[in-house]
Amino acid sequence: MSDDQGDDQRRHAIDPPEAIDSQLAAVPDHNQDPEWGYVSPGETRWPAAGSMMVIILWRLLLPERLTLGPTWLIPAIESAILVTLLIVGPSTLNAEAKDVRYIALSLIAVLIAANVVTLASLLHTLLRTGQMVNGRALIFSAVAVWSTGVISSGLLYWEIDRGGPVARCSPDHAAPDFLFPQMSSPGSTDGPWTPRYLDYLYISLTNSIAFSPTDALPLTHRAKLMMALQSLASLATIVIVGARAVNILS
Repeated sequence: MSDDQGDDQRRHAIDPPEAIDSQLAAVPDHNQDPEWGYVSPGETRWPAAGSMMVIILWRLLLPERLTLGPTWLIPAIESAILVTLLIVGPSTLNAEAKDVRYIALSLIAVLIAANVVTLASLLHTLLRTGQMVNGRALIFSAVAVWSTGVISSGLLYWEIDRGGPVARCSPDHAAPDFLFPQMSSPGSTDGPWTPRYLDYLYISLTNSIAFSPTDALPLTHRAKLMMALQSLASLATIVIVGARAVNILS
């Protein structure tokens, strides 16, 4: 008997074919693993589009000294991108839908950048120039900045996690950026559960209030960075701007 034949017999004696099959069956299938994220059946874009419209309306009501350029400029740009997104992209987001995520991410980038400029203008007015402003207008501006931060961050989380709402409908979606409670405790839901836009909006809301994750845990570095930056912006809005506005009114 040759050495090769002896090695084959020893391997089969240690790992018979049935054992090998059971080992292969034990390899986790991420597409059926709730902690990896089930394949999404699809969702609609309208809740996210409605949130974007709320942000655009908020910006139209801000004082011009807190905006980049004329009051109508940024809302006009945001409206143009939103209309383009609704025309080019589908209202139903499923595996067959055309993925126009780059347009959505461009719009979210404009929303966040414009809000950062407004927040920076508020902080500059209060901390550097010492200029007294109307307390009611200041509170309104702080609420607008904070609300815009919550919505735009929720939109960003929705578009980033596992490659976006369209990619989540595919079995080969990317690794999850957020671990929801339903993913770590699949028995708490009736059947396979997948997150929707409102779930990401709730993450953003709680992160802006508690300055830390309360519902879903960030798993990737980019998710942790996004949540950290949002917490810092929310902290500055509430502590500095909000406290100053209350002091002026009192």
